[in-house]
Amino acid sequence: MNSFKGKKVFITGAGGFIGSHLAEELCNEGANVTAFVHYNALGTNGWLDHSSFASEMRIIRGDICDRDIIMGAMEDAEFVFHLAALIAIPYSYASPISYIKTNIEGTLNILQCSRLLGVSRLIHTSTSEVYGTALSVPITEDHPLQGQSPYSASKIGADKITESFFCSFDLPAVTVRPFNTFGPRQSSRAVIPTIISQCLSGTKRIQLGNLNPTRDLNYVKNTVRGFLAAALAKGVEGNTFNLGSGEEISIGDVANLIIEKTGSNAVVECDTRRLRPEKSEVERLVASTTKAKEKLNWKPDVSFQDGIDLTINWCTENLEAFRPNEYSL
Repeated sequence: MNSFKGKKVFITGAGGFIGSHLAEELCNEGANVTAFVHYNALGTNGWLDHSSFASEMRIIRGDICDRDIIMGAMEDAEFVFHLAALIAIPYSYASPISYIKTNIEGTLNILQCSRLLGVSRLIHTSTSEVYGTALSVPITEDHPLQGQSPYSASKIGADKITESFFCSFDLPAVTVRPFNTFGPRQSSRAVIPTIISQCLSGTKRIQLGNLNPTRDLNYVKNTVRGFLAAALAKGVEGNTFNLGSGEEISIGDVANLIIEKTGSNAVVECDTRRLRPEKSEVERLVASTTKAKEKLNWKPDVSFQDGIDLTINWCTENLEAFRPNEYSL
């Protein structure tokens, strides 16, 4: 795919897990990438500090809650990929206002700047968490939205303000809704790196939350290709697309699989600190990918099993990046 060659691309959240993989893939395809990363006192650029593509990007540090810096950084962009967000569900219980400001107000800033600057296509990042516990499966894009955590409520708000800009101002926006993406560079706040890092550290007891919920787990390279497909597809403005595998697996089964693959003899225990409030737990997620297949010509290429193997290999080489025996919100 060379359709991005020479195109000017702006990516928020470019220093994060999915964002860094997306930024690298766009550089690989010849795009002129402006990577917007969160400003911090240490002057770090997240995962882009470890990227061989960093020298090919224009990296700008800032905050999506500051419209002034966004306007300057986004100038001349043809494609905008908006990934910046607060995503940790447990922390959203402790600090919901920060999720409103970043995920809703920050998205509004991206939308306003995209509109004023006349971008060709805005790709807004949603999440499968907006569906809540599945009322019907597989989950299609018209499934009801249920705010079962402050995080999911803030993302529903961001999705709806994006929808409003398409309806009100003809902003050429497309929403992609990744299900549970996993792979190299993911934070240990997520369940798969949590399990892997605990197994690799030699612990005898894997500390997890609820083992019964099922998730639709999709390797990061599949998700990235979905973003690119959504940016290039013709006539899909105003649409939302699920990016998932179409398969589900319980957290307990994921843990047992990783224990087997890593050769660990650990047992899984429930850490009550990791449990969501009962009515906030999302019990079941599995995507319908029909719409993405038909309109984006997209489907996952990397299988779940292969993705787990690749992620274990990466975690093995980067175990120092994790604190396997420490739980943080």
